[in-house]
Amino acid sequence: MEYGVLGKALEWGEMNWIENWETDRMMMVLLRTPFVVISEIISLLEPNEIVNASFCSKNLKSILKKHFRQRKPSKWRLFMRDCDSCGQVNIDKWECSRGVPVLSAKHILEQNESDHKLVETNGYKRDFSSEFPVLYFEDRVMGLKMIVEYATDLFNLDIYGLFIDTNGTWAINWINNRQEKMLECLWTVNPDYNSNVDEALDYVLRNARASDYFILEDNVSDNFRFNGKLGPIDYLYIPETGHWVTLQNLMNFDIVKIIIEESRLSVSDLNSFLRHWQAGGSHRLTFLELEFKNDMNFEFDEDLELVETGQTIDYLLSEGEIIQLNFGYSIQRMDGVKATISWKSLESRRFLMVVWHEGVQPIHQNNHIIYIHQEDLLE
Repeated sequence: MEYGVLGKALEWGEMNWIENWETDRMMMVLLRTPFVVISEIISLLEPNEIVNASFCSKNLKSILKKHFRQRKPSKWRLFMRDCDSCGQVNIDKWECSRGVPVLSAKHILEQNESDHKLVETNGYKRDFSSEFPVLYFEDRVMGLKMIVEYATDLFNLDIYGLFIDTNGTWAINWINNRQEKMLECLWTVNPDYNSNVDEALDYVLRNARASDYFILEDNVSDNFRFNGKLGPIDYLYIPETGHWVTLQNLMNFDIVKIIIEESRLSVSDLNSFLRHWQAGGSHRLTFLELEFKNDMNFEFDEDLELVETGQTIDYLLSEGEIIQLNFGYSIQRMDGVKATISWKSLESRRFLMVVWHEGVQPIHQNNHIIYIHQEDLLE
């Protein structure tokens, strides 16, 4: 019976025509229900269902907040998104995706009142017609800040990741000022070139901080250049738009794993980078992948003292992603650390480098050996 009462209250959270006296009566029943029972039910709900329920009443919102303060969801991650003129909060429960939307903020001009009746509250309009609440504001940025504050307070979570286009760069400083914990990830989404992309990417590279990874999908101009430093971070991925990365950029990156597509670095640049690495530069680097648009004639200088290994090595880059280095060459740093480089793959359009720091572990799987860095194994 208690489960049915709460379930009924949650259904009411999605309806904007509830009579106040009915809500009060149901809340009185809920407040007499043991919290341990309510908490177990809450743990079965999806994040968007929890947000919908929180709009049912102040009392139910307080119950939900109490649950997440006593049982903080350690695996849940909260993402803030400002792309395509739409602000959104996503929650990921399984550490394997960008999550599902739980709240959205849009400009009031985007509403379509002919489709659904909207509830006006505290200066904004609210629509519960979808699987999660959509709030409409005169000032969309203010609205996005509001829903982020609402969700972080409800779930007792910091912002884990940020997804932005050129109009979302304001969020970088706002997040830095609102929470002590650094962002874990940053994802820029600007696949189509416009006059603001160059300036936006430069701002991101100079001001954004994230401890885990950067994914930069910015179709910048051919003339774009960045003369600063990036890092420390664990992982950088630039899909299809890596033409702007210069040799100096690569040497200045303080990054563990780097993947750059559409690179325009030359073989001469690669020779210079390998000398830089041999002398102790880029000392945290464990993996580098450069993909080129055209075939490359890889010829490396004799002073690098490359030694052909004659082996095919499987390297576990991330869960479920194995990189194969065919006919690799060994290169040694001045402190004795070795790396394997390979370029005989994808029609000679890809350069690979794996650095064999201490802690590399061989994993036996399906009658062959896969190598993995120990810190990745611990994750």
